[in-house]
Amino acid sequence: MSEKKIIWVRADLADNYDEEKNILSSALEAGFENIVIRKGDSDLKKLGRFNAIECEGNEFFSEGKKIGESVRISTDEDLKKAYYLIDKVQYLVTISENWKIIPLENLISQAQGSKTKLLPVCETPEEAKIFLETMEKGSDGVVVSLKTFLDLSNFSNLVTETIAKLELSLAEVVDIRVLSLGDRTCVDTCSLFHFGEGMLVGSQSSCLFLIGSECMESEYVASRPFRVNAGAIHSYALCSDGKTKYLSELKSGDEVMAVDSKGDCRIVTVGRMKTEIRPMVMISAKVHDGLHSVILQNAETIRLCAPGKMISVSELKIGDKILVKSDVGGRHFGQKIEETIREV
Repeated sequence: MSEKKIIWVRADLADNYDEEKNILSSALEAGFENIVIRKGDSDLKKLGRFNAIECEGNEFFSEGKKIGESVRISTDEDLKKAYYLIDKVQYLVTISENWKIIPLENLISQAQGSKTKLLPVCETPEEAKIFLETMEKGSDGVVVSLKTFLDLSNFSNLVTETIAKLELSLAEVVDIRVLSLGDRTCVDTCSLFHFGEGMLVGSQSSCLFLIGSECMESEYVASRPFRVNAGAIHSYALCSDGKTKYLSELKSGDEVMAVDSKGDCRIVTVGRMKTEIRPMVMISAKVHDGLHSVILQNAETIRLCAPGKMISVSELKIGDKILVKSDVGGRHFGQKIEETIREV
């Protein structure tokens, strides 16, 4: 599971103050939070609420404290300078002039396990995608380098684009048991879900079921494409940082992971939690010789995701194959931990 990727937009490279201001305004409108301005242009902070990173020369500052440094890489000696900064700065911004991927691969290898975040500079969305996926782990983020605010529209998808890929497994449904009433929670987000996309939820942290959104209309209810009816409040849900929270803990403003049937993930923000008493049903499934369950509302609008389709709990049958994310170990305060934990 990858961590949330970091995206900086450099407004400080503009030719003049007015252009810098235009890039900053455009970045704010596109939803970017981390914006680099020139040191000394702090009055630009009044344009909106954002994380202002001030640049002077090749150094970056936040609230007066140095947080990073940039290195231009064109020779082996330059690469050695970048190696030297690993564990000495929080953010290492790299600008590769010739070879781009090989130096980044070397840096990712060298920085593994360090406190330094690698942020290569990109000039196109395609380049950003390559950097974020290099050696599977990818860089910790990217720095979008612009000289005109008009270029920024091409990068707007980076705010909500896939940030990670999960390996999903097929689980076989082995039991469907109707339960009595329980408190179930709908997670209403600030984003629209696509067909086959939903949230990972489960009664055991070692196996989370892909619960589809309410993007499909039914005979009796209009679609709610922003909603996942995620089930019983005791359930775990996968959040944007790779940790889990109980559904009962989620609140407006929290970030959760939207996941599709291919395992592609993106971050969505919780707008509202809606908990009501409803009839429940427990779905038990077998994966990797283990038995796992999820408790959901017993209604036709609740669907589990399978490859290429979503199956309503009212139509689910024993023997059906559904998508899950299985893990070894357990969770301690939402954090994955290699410990023998048995949840039934």
